[in-house]
Amino acid sequence: MSLFSINIKTPLADRVRPHNLVGFVGQAAVIGEGRYLERMIKEDKVPSLIFYGPPGTGKTTLAHIIAGMTESNFEEVNAVSSGVADLRKVINAAKERQLATGIKTILFIDEIHRFNKAQQDVLLPFVENGTVTLIGATTENPFFEVNSPLLSRMKIIRLESLQAGDIEAILRRALADGEYGYGKEELTADDEGITMLAEVSGGDARIALNMLEQAVTMLGDAKHITKELVREVLSEAGRRYDKKGDQHYDVISAFIKSMRGSDPDAALHYLARMIEGGEDLKFIARRIVICAAEDVGLADPHALAVAMAAAQAAQFVGFPEARIPLAEAVCYVAAAPKSNRAYLGINAAMQDVRSQNCGRVPTHLRDASYKSAKLFGHGVGYKYPHDFTGGHVQQQYLPDELKGRTYYQPSEYGVEGQIKQHLDGLRKKPE
Repeated sequence: MSLFSINIKTPLADRVRPHNLVGFVGQAAVIGEGRYLERMIKEDKVPSLIFYGPPGTGKTTLAHIIAGMTESNFEEVNAVSSGVADLRKVINAAKERQLATGIKTILFIDEIHRFNKAQQDVLLPFVENGTVTLIGATTENPFFEVNSPLLSRMKIIRLESLQAGDIEAILRRALADGEYGYGKEELTADDEGITMLAEVSGGDARIALNMLEQAVTMLGDAKHITKELVREVLSEAGRRYDKKGDQHYDVISAFIKSMRGSDPDAALHYLARMIEGGEDLKFIARRIVICAAEDVGLADPHALAVAMAAAQAAQFVGFPEARIPLAEAVCYVAAAPKSNRAYLGINAAMQDVRSQNCGRVPTHLRDASYKSAKLFGHGVGYKYPHDFTGGHVQQQYLPDELKGRTYYQPSEYGVEGQIKQHLDGLRKKPE
C-alpha cells in the first residue's frame, strides 16, 4: 500500500512519486548501488538524516521510500503548520509504541529550517536516545539553519538538482503510467516538447510535472502534446531565484567572485539573475561597494567613488532604470586592477588590538588642545609635518609596544604602485 494519499484531485507530481528505490530517478551518488544510504535502507539501519537540496530533487519522496522499506512507523510533520505541542504528541506516541511493540518511529519534518531554536531543542534528547529516527528536509544550508547540537547527531545527505535527462525520464514515465499517470488516456508528446519541459524546469521534477499537467489540461480532446502547446505553457514560466534560499547565497557569491576575478561578463550575468529574481536593490549595491573597497582598494581609488555614485543613482531612479548605473559600476569594479592590501591591513591591525596590549598613545601625539595639557607632557616634541620639506618628517606614531609594525603593504598594481613608491621613499628616510 502506498504511503501517499492518492485521489483524482491529487496533483500529478504527487501521484507518480516512486514507492521504492528501483523507481527513484537520479541522485545516483546518494542512493546508487552500494552507496551509504542505499546500504542503510536495505539493512534497516537508517540513522537520523538531513536531506538538503533544491526543491523537486526527491527529499520527501526518499523519506517515504525509507519508511516503506524499513520496519518503522512513519510520522510526518510540516514545520510551517506544526508547533511544540504537535512534536510532543508524536514523540510521546513513539515512546509508547516502542515500549509496547519495539517498533521504531521515523519522524519526517518537512522544511525543518522553519522550526525555531526552541522547537529544534525539543527534538534533541529524543533523537539522542533513539526514541525517534529524525529525517529533516530543507532547501536551506543546514549549517546555518539547524542547531549545532541537533545537527551533530544527524547525517547530512545532499541532493543535487536533477539532470535534464532525469527529468525527461520522469515525464515519459508519467505519460506511460497507466495507474497514476496518463497511460490509460494513451497520450503522446513531441520529443522536443518533453526536452523543453525538462530544460526549463531547472532540475526540479515537481515543476516539470506541474507543467506537463498544465499541458494535458490544455489538450482538450486531443491526444498529442505538441511542442507548440509546450511553448504556450512555458510562455509565463521564469527561472527560479529564491531570495531567501540557498540559491540566493550561491548567486551573490558567484557575483562577488566574478568581480574580484576581473570577469565583467560573468558579473553582469549574475547581476541580471538577481535583478530578474527581484533581489533587493540596496543589497546588490552594497555588495558592489564592498567589493570596490575590499578587492579593488587603492589599486584604483576611483572604483569606490563609482560604486557609491552608482548605489545612490540606482536608489534615486529605482528599477528598471537602476540596472544601468549598477551595470556601469559592476563593469568598472570588475575591470579595475585589484588590491586587497588595505583590507588585509585593517584586519591585521584589529587582530593586534584584540589580542595584545598595544600600549598608550605616544605622549607627543596626545591631545594638547586643552589648557595645561603641556603640564602632562602632551604634545611636547610633536613635529608638524607641514613645517618640513615635502610635508613629511620622521617621527614615531605607533605606541612603543608596536614600534616598527607594518600593517599596510601596498601592491605594485595600478595607482597603488605609485603609492608604494612614495611610501617606500618615506620609510627609507633617516629619522
